[in-house]
Amino acid sequence: MTDRKKDLVDVHVHLLALPAPGNGCRISPRLKNGLLARALARLRGWPLDDADRFNRMYLERLLRDLAESERVGRAVILAMDGVYDDDGRLDEQKTDILISNTHCLEISHEHPCLLAGVSINPLRRDALDELDRCVQEGAALVKWLPNSQGFDPADPRCLPFYRALAARGMPLLSHIGYEFSLIGKDQSAGDLQRIRCALDEGVTVIAAHAASFGLFFHEPFWRLFTHYMKTYPNFHADVSALTLPNRAGMLWRLRSRPEFHGRLLFGTDYPLPVFSYPSLRTGSLRAWREAHACANPFDRHAGVLESVGIRADARVIRVSG
Repeated sequence: MTDRKKDLVDVHVHLLALPAPGNGCRISPRLKNGLLARALARLRGWPLDDADRFNRMYLERLLRDLAESERVGRAVILAMDGVYDDDGRLDEQKTDILISNTHCLEISHEHPCLLAGVSINPLRRDALDELDRCVQEGAALVKWLPNSQGFDPADPRCLPFYRALAARGMPLLSHIGYEFSLIGKDQSAGDLQRIRCALDEGVTVIAAHAASFGLFFHEPFWRLFTHYMKTYPNFHADVSALTLPNRAGMLWRLRSRPEFHGRLLFGTDYPLPVFSYPSLRTGSLRAWREAHACANPFDRHAGVLESVGIRADARVIRVSG
């Protein structure tokens, strides 16, 4: 693959950070000590009990993987806002993780290959002011995970935020489907139907994981997904995590609808693993061998997608610089 350009932008890369002086991040003990966090830490050699070292190691590994990629030149790192109460104040007891926009923006300013995917809960009292601040500081998009952030995307209180996003040309990357990685509070908030009002307000919406429900081959949103693709030119989807066994059902559905491929954005869901087995279903042992032998997670994901006939890009996001 050495003859290919680093022409891809990964729109779905998680910025992980433990609380340290000045970074504004938070993590609850139950999440930090949970099975997923401990398993990833053990696999990657991350020191969960040393915040400064963890934060440095994570960023260094991400930058190294990106620099060594032959296909991906830039990545959108995603912040994560918290849960807010009825007065629009941060509810620390219900917030399992908070990766601050300030920390995300600062890292993006230090490293031009990283773009800021800020996170703003629309129910926070300063949501519109925070959006303006992030826009002025060069954010590429806004990322939501309503299942864990404690709000309903169809709540009428979100309308002013949708209108502000549309007016500022800021894309919204929203988690769709079931949430496994974080401790979900209301899985119905991930229903694809709940984001329709954002589309009606003219927001450029990117459905994370291509609106995969996340329970293997059960894809209840497929019919609505195809309707949105046909009805809303401002509806897009990223292809992050689609090599995971629990999301592969959406991968095969997308493969059968090439007319949607121009609306797909490249994404990996880094640092989650990328599996090579989908290449086997193409009948090409060579494709699987190439993907399996590829150590770089960005290149492996791109190779697996292309082996099954899916080519995604990132033309829809705000890329400055």
